[in-house]
Amino acid sequence: MEKRLFSLSSYGSGWSANRRIAIVASAVAVLLAIAGIVALLTGGGNGPQAPDTAAPAPAGSPSPSEAASKPSAGSGSVSQPPQIAEPVAYAKAAAQMLWSYDTRDTSRDQQLSGMRAWLTTETKYADWASVSGQVPDPVLWSRMADQDQHATASVTEGHYPSAFKQALADDPSAITEAYIYVVTVNGTQQIAWKKGGGGAEERAVTLAVQCRPNHDCTLAAIAPSVTQ
Repeated sequence: MEKRLFSLSSYGSGWSANRRIAIVASAVAVLLAIAGIVALLTGGGNGPQAPDTAAPAPAGSPSPSEAASKPSAGSGSVSQPPQIAEPVAYAKAAAQMLWSYDTRDTSRDQQLSGMRAWLTTETKYADWASVSGQVPDPVLWSRMADQDQHATASVTEGHYPSAFKQALADDPSAITEAYIYVVTVNGTQQIAWKKGGGGAEERAVTLAVQCRPNHDCTLAAIAPSVTQ
């Protein structure tokens, strides 16, 4: 019987309405003036992908994710957040984390626990729904585990979307309330399952990353659609 690929990081349905309002209105008000970013933060998301699409995961070449410490017993194979204070570098590490999973040794609850460790503790800006929504429901996770499904990925690059850079250029001080940066990351994910099955897919994600001065960065939210 044909084995199917299940997408992990594309599983979510986007930012919740309350969190979108908080992030847009309170965190980066300057972005309200930029049509492209407004569309990014409030537009319709990429819905759950069909079960036969490949899922994302980090791995590969030396990258910021390698600065992360080994995962704790409570988070299975999910890497712990690295101590990085630069938005793009942190976003690349976060994308690799989001694109990584291993149902052979990590339960769904452990996956969620490990992902939550990356989230900002500032509840005003944390959109946990957009992050936790990347994880398949318990039934689908169980089906993936039955096939020993696991994924790794390599990040090719990360950058600030052009509209975000323009917004900062127009009003550099506007970001200083919440210090939330919009970063798009591109990469490739490899997925594998029982009996040598596998596949690969190009991945892209746009993240909201909080990087206050003199503090390590944290993840604030995952955008419902990718902006380059």
